[in-house]
Amino acid sequence: MNQQELTNDAISLLKQLIETQSFSSEEHETALHIEAWFKHYQIDYKRTQNNVWAINKYFDESKPTLLLNSHHDTVKPNSAYTKDPFKAIVEDGKLYGLGSNDAGGCLVSLIATFTYFYNQKNLKYNLVMVASAEEESSGPNGLNSMLPIIPKVDVAIVGEPTLMNLAIAEKGLVVFDAVVEGTPSHAAHPNNNNAIYNTIEVLQWFKDFKFERSSEALGDVKLTVTQIHAGSQHNVVPADVNLVIDVRVNDAYTNAEIADILQKEAPCTRIVPRSLRLNSSSIPVDHALVKAGIAMGRTTYGSPTLSDQAVLSCPSLKLGPGDSTRSHSADEFIYLNEIEEGIKIYIELLNRVIV
Repeated sequence: MNQQELTNDAISLLKQLIETQSFSSEEHETALHIEAWFKHYQIDYKRTQNNVWAINKYFDESKPTLLLNSHHDTVKPNSAYTKDPFKAIVEDGKLYGLGSNDAGGCLVSLIATFTYFYNQKNLKYNLVMVASAEEESSGPNGLNSMLPIIPKVDVAIVGEPTLMNLAIAEKGLVVFDAVVEGTPSHAAHPNNNNAIYNTIEVLQWFKDFKFERSSEALGDVKLTVTQIHAGSQHNVVPADVNLVIDVRVNDAYTNAEIADILQKEAPCTRIVPRSLRLNSSSIPVDHALVKAGIAMGRTTYGSPTLSDQAVLSCPSLKLGPGDSTRSHSADEFIYLNEIEEGIKIYIELLNRVIV
């Protein structure tokens, strides 16, 4: 199959996706564009809610399965955009538009790669392509909902912008809601148990606290207090102060361990995790995919950002065209040659591993 034709079609598909609103849980219309691709290339596909997926033509249950995944939902555009976020604008080799970099370029490159291998016989791995929904919101109807439906996955490539370098590990996430209590009172009266003053020591504890175990790939666990809320009017000392704590978890801890440590040690009245399901993820450096990528001159690193890798229990590699620093930025863009390079590298990588 002609790679240049696939690249041209992938860029055309990305332009369609950019010009179709697809906020998380509102991806119905972009799913239709992805369906149209599969129909055009005569690929037998299925749609589950707003997730569009397919398996290679000569799927063999006796072989291991490699998942190719990226998402077609986007965040909402921020107020700093100077260009229309829903218009695919090409200037100076850049394709501008909401979702172009995160993760439309990755998605269309993986779809093109899957299409390239779809009709090939005697592959060493089966291929499953999932264009998933609700990644940006970690919603219930995204990739996590597909895992009981698609064939069992043995290893995965998750398409997120990595400059086509190999993110061999990714930090997990636990968000905690914490409460610091005190005695409510009128502001005019003495109060030695002011919840807001009590919070000063708690904030200092969070600022100073360090988790012991570091990771070669992901470094230290990062704990950050990101929200604080208390009080309703100027003359009332509140009964409590509410904090939100964002914890980015390395692969030396499980999310459950992080929760256990903070619930035992944090000097709060209570601290409760919202969810423990967004775990850190990784792939062994001696896995065939990683070794092939290194042989192609790609570098390895640990990613601090969260993706759909978090819902996978198998080894997974984050890899895709584009630059993570452009994600969620104003006037988001991807270079057209990054898409061309992405498809080329994806195909060469899989040729080294699955053919």
